[in-house]
Amino acid sequence: MIVLALDTAGVDCSACIYDSTSDRVLGEVCETIGKGHAERLMAVIDGALEQAQLSLRNVGRIAVTIGPGSFTGIRVGVAAARGFALSLGVEAVGVTTLETLALHHLLQNPDRPVAVGLDAKRGETYLQTFGMDGLPLNEAALLSLDDAKSVLSGFNGSVIGSAAPLFAGEESGSGPDHFPIASVARAGACKPEGRPKPAPLYLRGPDARPQTGFALARQDVA
Repeated sequence: MIVLALDTAGVDCSACIYDSTSDRVLGEVCETIGKGHAERLMAVIDGALEQAQLSLRNVGRIAVTIGPGSFTGIRVGVAAARGFALSLGVEAVGVTTLETLALHHLLQNPDRPVAVGLDAKRGETYLQTFGMDGLPLNEAALLSLDDAKSVLSGFNGSVIGSAAPLFAGEESGSGPDHFPIASVARAGACKPEGRPKPAPLYLRGPDARPQTGFALARQDVA
């Protein structure tokens, strides 16, 4: 099966063409842009397809990162994945950023479970732990650093992600997380059929909120 994987959940805008039958990445483009994913995504997808020498008609599944991560970026990726799936008549599946990092780590370090912590700022972290088989040991959660440290106090495994230095007592995280697009593709290829359509996994409410005190009174027009 040919999988088209998309990631716009963080600072990267990435696309990958992956052949699950041969476990080969046929084409991959990743641009670290910070913002502006909507403007770049289509060109990034075209670049991955060109490398693979395939067209969208060859794609049998879409995989997309659903968060946690950037609110705007996640919406861009999920909307694109669902649009492609509808137009191509194929299935779209969601892959969390946490499981992406866990899978990438476990491919190289398969002998220990792994905890993935993303620096959510404001003294908080997105945290989830995974077994050596890559399956989650708990639900993804937004936790204070103190609560996260408590969860990890009895954890006998690797701790990765931008929040890992914070758990070790450092004052800042390791910087923006990057979600390897080939791991998004591999995780997406392994999802069972018939799953719900991908939807954003935010865990935290939006920073932007409607202003109060400036609403105009409704006036009836005769």
